[in-house]
Amino acid sequence: MIRAPVRRPLLAISLAALVSSCDEPALQVPADAGEPVLGLSAEQSARVLAKVGERVITLGDFGRTLERMDQFDRLRYQTKERRRELLSEIIDAELLALEAKRRGLDKEAAVEDAIRQILREAMIAQARKGLPAPADIPASEVRAYYEANADKFSEPERRRVSAIVVGDRALGEKVLKEAQKAASSSAWGELFLKHSQSAPKDKSKAPPLDLAGELGIVSPPGDPRGAHPQVPEPVRAAVFRIASVGAVSDELVEADGRFYIVRLSGLTGGHRRALAEAERSIRVALLQQKMQEQERALEDELRKKFPVEINDAALSSVKLPQQLTQPGGATPPDPAKPSAPQPEQAGGAAPSSSDAGK
Repeated sequence: MIRAPVRRPLLAISLAALVSSCDEPALQVPADAGEPVLGLSAEQSARVLAKVGERVITLGDFGRTLERMDQFDRLRYQTKERRRELLSEIIDAELLALEAKRRGLDKEAAVEDAIRQILREAMIAQARKGLPAPADIPASEVRAYYEANADKFSEPERRRVSAIVVGDRALGEKVLKEAQKAASSSAWGELFLKHSQSAPKDKSKAPPLDLAGELGIVSPPGDPRGAHPQVPEPVRAAVFRIASVGAVSDELVEADGRFYIVRLSGLTGGHRRALAEAERSIRVALLQQKMQEQERALEDELRKKFPVEINDAALSSVKLPQQLTQPGGATPPDPAKPSAPQPEQAGGAAPSSSDAGK
C-alpha cells in the first residue's frame, strides 16, 4: 500500500534527546551503519547503543524501529525511561534470534520461506522507490488511459426486477392477466402474496407490498457485470423488453422449470463518468500498472542473471486429493469455474483508490 508521508517532528525530537541523554561512553562505531534515518546525521545514526554478542545495535537501528511504528504508538517513547524499555525489547529480540540460530531454527524450511518472502518484499520496495506518486503522473497519460478504457467508465442502464413465481403454466397465464390489470404496486403485492412460490407463508414476515417479489438489479443481457444469481437469464432478457417502470411483461417467462410473471420495478439510466470524476481512480490504476510492469521487468532481469531450470516430470508427479472439503463438509468452488457475481457487483466499477492507498 502506498502511504502518504507522515509528519515526524516529535520523533525527531525523541531521537535528538536520546543522543544527548546517552551518558555512557560510545562503543566502537561500525564502518557502515546504513542510510541515515529521519533527522539524524550519519554520525548520529552510526552511534552504538548496545551490543548483543557480536551484533551491534545503533541509534539508526533504534530510529528505524520507531519509524516502522504507527505514528501514535511513537508518542509513547518521548521519555528516557520508555526509550530504554524499547531498547530492552530490541535486545530481547536479538537474544532470541541468536539462540534460534544456535539451535539451527534458521535452517528450518518454514523460516527460510519466511526470510525469502521478506527479502522479496524488500527488493520490490527498493525497486519502487523511483515510481511517481499518483498526483505526479502526467495529465496526458491519465487522459490516454481514460480514452483507451472507455468501457470501464461507462455505466449501463440498470433495471430492478420483481417477479411472481409459480410452478404451473396454466396458473401462470391466469396470474399474468391479473397482473397486467393491476394498477398499483399494492395490487401487484397482493397478487404476489396470494400466488408466488417465493412468498413467505407467515404473512407477518411479508415485505412491503411495493417491494414484493423483488429479485435484484440487472444490466442488459450480454453485460458480464450485470448478471444476478437470483435472476435467470430469460427473466433478465424479459425485463429489458418492458416499456415503463411499473409495467408487467406481456409474456409468461419459463426458466429452471418454473414460470415467472415479470415486473419492471425500477430503472437507472446508463451514463459515462467524466474524466474529472474518474481521474483519481485512473491515477491509482496507472500507478498499480507501473508497479506490475516494474516487478515483471525485475523478474525478467533476474531470470537472465540467475539460471532457472524446471523439472517438469517432478512437477507433473505431484498428486493432490481429488475431493477437498471445507469445515462443515462444504466443497470449495472450482477455481476453473467463475463464481456467480454478488448483488453489489452487478454494475461493475472502475479501479478503486483503496487498492493502492492514497
